[in-house]
Amino acid sequence: MPKEFRYRGHTMEQLQGMPLEHVLLLLPSRHRRSLNRELSHEKKKLIERARAGKGAKIRTHARDMVILPFMVGLTVEVYNGKSFAPVEVRPEMIGHYLGEYATPITKVAHGTPGIGASRSSLYVPLK
Repeated sequence: MPKEFRYRGHTMEQLQGMPLEHVLLLLPSRHRRSLNRELSHEKKKLIERARAGKGAKIRTHARDMVILPFMVGLTVEVYNGKSFAPVEVRPEMIGHYLGEYATPITKVAHGTPGIGASRSSLYVPLK
């Protein structure tokens, strides 16, 4: 039997039943402060869409939005600077930022130098 998820001693059902003010008291101070200050238009729109639709994909640029209990189960597409990366929100992600799960850095894979690419490529043997 899998272990039941708890966040700071509260079950998932308790967290989803709590008003937002009580959930904020459980979050670390940095996250609580960012949510207590006036929310940006993008964050307000994200919260409205997350509360309204359970099955819809939500696209957002708000990488600094804290994952809240009512977002669990949603697929949020977070902009990583080039494209929208899908993030499936799980209970373990509560209290983290959306941007943590959509990394903007990709691995660079350089090819072999071609002829005339640099002075040193003159000495690269051809097949």
